[in-house]
Amino acid sequence: MIKDSRRIVLTCHVHPDGDAIGSTLGWWHLLKKLGKDAMVVVPDQLPRSLRFLPGAGEIAVYTRHDPYCTRLVDEADLIICCDFNTASRQDHLAPLIQGADAKKVLVDHHEDPDMDCDITFSFPKMSSTCELVFRLIAALGYFEEVDKDCATSILCGLITDTQNFTVNCPDPEIYEVLMRLLELGADKEKIIQECVKACSYESLRLKSFAISEKMEVFARHRGILISLSKDDLERFHYEKGDTEGLVNMPLDIRGIVFSIFIREDAEQIKISARSKYDFPVSKICSDLFGGGGHIQAAGAEFKGSLEECRRMIIEALPKYDSYLPSHLERIDWRNN
Repeated sequence: MIKDSRRIVLTCHVHPDGDAIGSTLGWWHLLKKLGKDAMVVVPDQLPRSLRFLPGAGEIAVYTRHDPYCTRLVDEADLIICCDFNTASRQDHLAPLIQGADAKKVLVDHHEDPDMDCDITFSFPKMSSTCELVFRLIAALGYFEEVDKDCATSILCGLITDTQNFTVNCPDPEIYEVLMRLLELGADKEKIIQECVKACSYESLRLKSFAISEKMEVFARHRGILISLSKDDLERFHYEKGDTEGLVNMPLDIRGIVFSIFIREDAEQIKISARSKYDFPVSKICSDLFGGGGHIQAAGAEFKGSLEECRRMIIEALPKYDSYLPSHLERIDWRNN
C-alpha cells in the first residue's frame, strides 16, 4: 500500500498525547524520506509539551484549518490511523476520515478495535502504538531509512505511554527497541525534559491544588479520584496540557492500585484512568461511560455534570474489588 500510494495522511485521536503524535510523526518522517507526499492531520491542537517534536509545526489541525485538512484527506491514496480503536475517538474529524475513499490502515495497541479498515494491526499487549510502529517499519524493511527525527518521535510515545519505562513494559524486547532508537540518535533527554518534567508555573500550581485539595482516597478499594471543575481550571488559568501526567501521580502512593481523574471541559467531562498490577481501568471506563483503552491506561467522556460523573464512579468502585491483587500494603488514611 505504501509503495502504491503517493499522497498519504497520518491521523490520530482527539486530545493527542505523546503516543498519538509520536506514532504519526514517526510515520511522517519515514514516508517523507521515501519520497511520499505525506501529511499529519489531527482533530485538535497539540499540547505544549509535544510541540518540540521535529515536524510538529507541519501538522494540520482540523479545528483550525478545516478546508485544508479536508482537501488533504480527499486527495489521499492511503490513510494510516494511529493510536485509536474506534472512530468516535476522533470526535468531529471522524466523519471526514471514515468517509474518505482512500484505503485505510489501523495501527493501535488498545483493546477491541472497531474500525472499518483494509488492514488492522492491533496488539493490546504492546507497550505503545509507537513500539508497534517501530516494529512495522523494521518488518517492512525500512529500518535503514529511520533517521534521528523519526527515532525521536517514536521514542516519545514509548516514554510517555510507559511513564519512562515503569509501566506497560514487561516484554524485555522493548529495551532492545529503546537501544536501537538511541543508536539512531533519538533525543531521550529532550523528551524527558519536555514531556515528563517541564510544566508552566500555573500548571504546577494546578497540579499541587488538585493533589492537596481535590484528591479523594478510597483505601478500601485501593483507588484515588481527582475531580477538577471549570472554576478550578479557570482559577489557575488552565491551558490545554496543564493537567498532563496528573492522573499518574497518585500511583506513587504505597498500596494504591488505580487513579481516576475527571475534568470538566466546555461540553463534557473528560475521564482519564491509570493503574498498576494489571488492574483493568479500561473495564471501568467501558462499563460506566462506553470508553476504553489499554487495560492500565484508559479514558472516556461523559455528557453530564461533574458531580454526576463523580458519584457514578464512587458507587461503582465495589464492583471492581475482585480485580485487586490479594496482598497489598496497608493504607493509613483519614478518609476511607
